Amino acid sequence: MKKFPLFHKIIATACGAGYFPWGPGTMGALFAVAVWLPAFLFTSYVTWMAVTIGAIVVFTILGVWSSNVAERFWGEDPSRVVIDEVVGMWITLLAVPDMAHWSSIVAAFVIFRFFDMVKPLGIRAMEKLKGGYGIMADDILSGVYGAILILIIRYFVQ
Repeated sequence: MKKFPLFHKIIATACGAGYFPWGPGTMGALFAVAVWLPAFLFTSYVTWMAVTIGAIVVFTILGVWSSNVAERFWGEDPSRVVIDEVVGMWITLLAVPDMAHWSSIVAAFVIFRFFDMVKPLGIRAMEKLKGGYGIMADDILSGVYGAILILIIRYFVQ
């Protein structure tokens, strides 16, 4: 059998976050926040939004590709593959307002993880898609629902 290509292993595991033995999905989401945070803290609203959207597009494509490769080596929907959590978390973070309080980021994390773990409202059905599409789709939808809920909360709190 061929060796697992390092490029796909790095992408699929989000630079190794997926190897964490307890809660690799949570570690993937934390990795997403850690990577996103510098753009949020040190650039303008327009810049961090553009960077986040660009990262979502690029890593969705790379995530589908690398997840397909990972399934050949690790089996169906392996827990070490967490690029899906990274992309889903970034989608939820799109709804965090500029100049947000830390509580907004924590709320986005908790809300995304809730949708990712409970999988309500058709999220679980996305897992039925084949290969990397199924791996990525449920977390993308979790991220969309998370962003919508953050926007609803912002509307009523502000």
